[in-house]
Amino acid sequence: MTAVDNLFAAGVRMLSTEAVELTLQSLRAYWDRHEHVAIAWSGGKDSTATLTVMIHMIESGELTRPKKLYVFYADTRQELPPIQIAADQVIALLRLRDWIEVIVVRAPLDKRFMVYILGRGVPPPNNNTLRWCTRQIKVEPMAEALALAIADLPGTALMITGVRQGESAVRDDRIEMSCSKDGAECGQGWYQQVLPQAKGIKGRLATLAPILHWRVCIVWDWLKVYAPQPEFGGWPVKILADAYGGDDAEEINARTGCIGCPLAVKDTALDYLCGTEEWAHLAPLQELKPLYRWMRKPEQRHRKAGAERLKNGDMAKNPQRMGPLSLEARAIALERVLDIQRRASVDLINAEEEARIRELIAARTYPDKWDGSEPNAAVWLDRVNQDGSVEPILYRDMVGQ
Repeated sequence: MTAVDNLFAAGVRMLSTEAVELTLQSLRAYWDRHEHVAIAWSGGKDSTATLTVMIHMIESGELTRPKKLYVFYADTRQELPPIQIAADQVIALLRLRDWIEVIVVRAPLDKRFMVYILGRGVPPPNNNTLRWCTRQIKVEPMAEALALAIADLPGTALMITGVRQGESAVRDDRIEMSCSKDGAECGQGWYQQVLPQAKGIKGRLATLAPILHWRVCIVWDWLKVYAPQPEFGGWPVKILADAYGGDDAEEINARTGCIGCPLAVKDTALDYLCGTEEWAHLAPLQELKPLYRWMRKPEQRHRKAGAERLKNGDMAKNPQRMGPLSLEARAIALERVLDIQRRASVDLINAEEEARIRELIAARTYPDKWDGSEPNAAVWLDRVNQDGSVEPILYRDMVGQ
């Protein structure tokens, strides 16, 4: 009896036999094409399911055990507590296996979420004009860590991801457009060799999404029923369900990201947690989204004064654009975040980050091409006429226009 057969003989609920078999076929199809295997793990449900089911397949003999499996954990420092707790417990078990190397990936101190906003003054991200967060605190640090890990190793690397179709409409469109690249076939996951590459690994990295076809109900069957059982690894992942809706996680299907994510209209996961007895103490975290909105308002920011001209003499686009947070706004926001985390008993800003934020504020640090001498964005704006002349008008006269 194979490990896949055992999977269905041991559980209370039935996983999709076809789905798990396709995952195994997907991994087998590309497993031996590369000298090194790694997995990008966020700690969320999809990547955790991918990680634990793959390790089960290795330990049950369905996949050849690699000399070294690199597990890159993306620690944004902004995860919901149940996800962080589960990740810490899984990491402890991973490190008991001498053939697995866990690499915790964090952005450099000055590029971490809170330090970048409160120390450097960059406004919280938004979906329209300034979505900097995912690239800066996840993608770039992960690529750099991978490059460092394989820089001196011969051959190519296969990066396993937990990408799953149905999780994002934009992502689904991207998958549809590229599903036939690099010899990939339907039913063999999403295999890609053409990827944004970090320096030193160009042409040496491919990715595979072996649970691309899993429905969310299969993810939860694995995480809540199978993975915690000793014969499948005894993984402490049931707590993940708390972040996605508890016993109703499959139906609620809340998506999680950073706590109080500024890009999300509603933080379903946090709202659910705050309504439970166990996690009710997290309620102060619901004050983060309003705080981010407050920081993005003109009253808390500078703006460029008058028209800007490029080196070639042309008028710059959006010449009165709003820019960074004022030093005063940053100081206020820092104290509010520290108060929120104290009341919620979480660690959004640690001692090192707090010290760096205060140091950057004291040094009057601003983003490139800003120095703090620019006017407050809520006081007045310049109307730039077609002849290039500038006419100051009150901000309040522009409201509603």
